[in-house]
Amino acid sequence: MPRQHDLPDLLDALDPGAQLVQRHLWLISLFEWLRGDCRSVPAVLSRLALLLDAMQARPELRTRLQDWWQRLLETVDGTTLLADYGFSSRSAFISEFAERVRLKILPGTPETLDASALFSLVFSDPFDAEWLAALDEPTLARLASLLQPQSSPDAGEAELVITPWQATVLEAITFCASQVSATGFSPELRLRMSDLAREVGPFHTLVHDVESMRQAFLRSPQLESPERQVAQQVLRERLEACRSAAASVYTHLDAHGISVNLVFQLRQLRERVLRIRTLLDCLISNSPAQSTQRLLAILVLVGQDRRSVRALINANSSMLAAKVAERSSETGEHYITRTKAEYITMLGQAAGGGAVMSLTTMVKFAVLGLGLSAFWGGFFAGMNYALSFVLIQLLHFTVATKQPAMTAPAMAAKLKDLTLSGAVDDFVTEVTHLVRSQVAAVVGNLALVVPCVLLLNAVIWVASGAPMIDASKAQHILRDLSVLGPTVLFAAFTGVLLFASSLIAGWTENWFVLHRLDSAMRYNPRITAVLGVPRAARWSQYMRDNISGLAANISLGMMLGLTPAFATFFGLGLDVRHVTLSTGQLAAVGATLGLEVFSLPVFWLCIAGVTVTGLLNVGVSFYLAFRLALRAHNVSGVDRLRIGSAIRARARTDLRSFFWPVKSALTGAAPPPAKPHG
Repeated sequence: MPRQHDLPDLLDALDPGAQLVQRHLWLISLFEWLRGDCRSVPAVLSRLALLLDAMQARPELRTRLQDWWQRLLETVDGTTLLADYGFSSRSAFISEFAERVRLKILPGTPETLDASALFSLVFSDPFDAEWLAALDEPTLARLASLLQPQSSPDAGEAELVITPWQATVLEAITFCASQVSATGFSPELRLRMSDLAREVGPFHTLVHDVESMRQAFLRSPQLESPERQVAQQVLRERLEACRSAAASVYTHLDAHGISVNLVFQLRQLRERVLRIRTLLDCLISNSPAQSTQRLLAILVLVGQDRRSVRALINANSSMLAAKVAERSSETGEHYITRTKAEYITMLGQAAGGGAVMSLTTMVKFAVLGLGLSAFWGGFFAGMNYALSFVLIQLLHFTVATKQPAMTAPAMAAKLKDLTLSGAVDDFVTEVTHLVRSQVAAVVGNLALVVPCVLLLNAVIWVASGAPMIDASKAQHILRDLSVLGPTVLFAAFTGVLLFASSLIAGWTENWFVLHRLDSAMRYNPRITAVLGVPRAARWSQYMRDNISGLAANISLGMMLGLTPAFATFFGLGLDVRHVTLSTGQLAAVGATLGLEVFSLPVFWLCIAGVTVTGLLNVGVSFYLAFRLALRAHNVSGVDRLRIGSAIRARARTDLRSFFWPVKSALTGAAPPPAKPHG
C-alpha cells in the first residue's frame, strides 16, 4: 500500500477487510500524516481534530474505522505490548547490547502479529510522546467514543464486570509480576540480598497477590468497591517490598564488586515494578482514557530508549564507573604529597623509576635491532614495557605518567562540597599539592633516565666498541621526536592509553573482588596443598592489594607495544610517545652523536617535542579521568570561573608552592599510608 499524505485519500483507503500488512501500513501512514513535517504539537492537535471531525461527519466511515479497530484487537495481542515493550527478552548485558545493535541496523516489518513490533513502527518518533501528553480531556473522550461501538439498548444485563481493556491490563500485570518474581528468585540476586530481605521473602507471594487482585476485579463490578481497593493496596505494598529487597543487592555489589549483568537485571526488575504500578493506575482510574494516554506516552519513551545502545551502556555501567573512580581515587591519594618529607620520597621513587626506564630504553633498541615482523616486534616491545612497569611497582618506584589517571578521581571527589566555607581555598591547596607532586615525579623520572642511559651506553661502548645505536638510527630518532612531526598527536594518543590502562586496572580489581579470588587463593584446598596455608594467605593478601597496579602496568605496557603494530596493519601510521622513554631515546642520540648534537636545530625541536609529550601525556590522561570521575560522582554545577580565579590568585601570591613544599602549602589532612602501585 503506498503511503498517503492527504487526509481524504487516507480515509478512502481505510478497509477493515484488507490484508493484515495493508491495515498496518494504513495505520503507519495515518500517524505520519498526523506528525507532518514541522513536528509541532499544536499542528498535530489541529490535524487530529480535523480527523475526528471528518469521522463524525461520515457515519459509514466511523463504522469502517470501528470494524478496522476490532480486527486490529483480534489479530494482535496487546498484552505483550503492555507487559514487555521496552524490556529485554534477555537477562545478559552483552546479549541485550547485540539485540539493540540489531534493532538499529535491521528494519522492522509491518507484517507482524506482535503488537510491540507494530507499536515501534507506528510511534517511531520521540516527538510522539510530546503530542500524546498534550491531548486534552475532550479530545480523549472523542477518541474513546469514536473507537467504541454503540451498545444495543438491551445489552445492559449482559454487561461484563470488566471491560476487554481492563482484562488486557490485568493479564499484562500477571505477566510482569511473573517476570519480577522469576528475577527475584534467581540465585545471582537472592544470594546478594540482605538478611532481612531474604527473611521477608516478598517475591514468594507476589504472584498470589496479583491473582487475588485479579479475582477481586472479576467479582466486584464497582470501581470503588472495598475488595478492589484492598487488593490493589496489598499489591502495591508487595511491589514496594520487592523493590526494597532488590535494592539491598546494591549494598552487596558496592562492597564485593560490581557486575554489569547484575546491575542490568536489577534495573529491569525495577522498571517492571514501575510498569505494574502504571498498569494499576490504569485499572483504578476514574478516567481510563487519560490513564491510557499517559501509558502510551511512557511506552513511546521506553521504546526509544530500548533502541539506544548509548542509553544501555550509560545506565548499566554507571555504578561500575563510580566504583572504578572510587578505587582510583583511593590510589590517587597516595600519589599526592603534602609535606616536604613526602615530596623528597616522591623524588626518590621517581628517580628509581627513571633508572629502570633507562634499562627499558636499552632493551627497546635491542628488540628493534632484531628486525622482527610488526606484530612480534610490538609484542616483545610491549613485554619489555610491561615487565619494566611491574619491576618499578615491585621496587616501590613510580612513573610520572601513570599518576594523573589516579589523582584525577581524587581531585574530582573533592569538588562535591565546594559550597562549604573555605572549601575553594582547600581545593586550591590540593591543586598545589597535586601539581607539585606531578612535577616531582616528572623531574625525578627525567633526571635519572638521562644519566643512566648515558652510563649504559658507555658500558656497551666499552664492551662492544659501538654505541647503543648507530648514527643513522640516531638521525631517525631525531626526526621522529621533533615537535614539527606527528609527535603532538602521538603524545595525546598515549595519554588516552594511559587513561585506558587505569580503566582496565579498575575493572580487573572489581572482577577480582566480585569473583572472590582472594578468598579462593587463601582457602581453596588444592591451592593450600601446593603453597601451604601461611603462604597462600600471604599471596592472597598481596594479590588483593596489588592486582590493580599489576593490571595497569601490564595492560599499559602491552598497549604501548602492540598499538603501533595493529595501527600499521590497518594502515593508520599511529605510534606512541611516552615522555620518559622519549627522553631516554634522546639521551641515547646524544651519546652517539656527541656534543655536536647541541648545535643541531632538530635536537632543540626534539627537546620541545619531549616537553609537549610530557604535557600531553599527563594532561590528556588527567582530563579524561577527571571527566569520568565527575560523572561517576554526580558532580555538576562546578563554578569553574571561581576556582580558576582562586588558582590564579594563589599562583600570583605563592607560585613556589606549585613546585616546592612551603609552609603555606602544608595544610590539609595527612594522607593514608603509602600503597605503591608503580
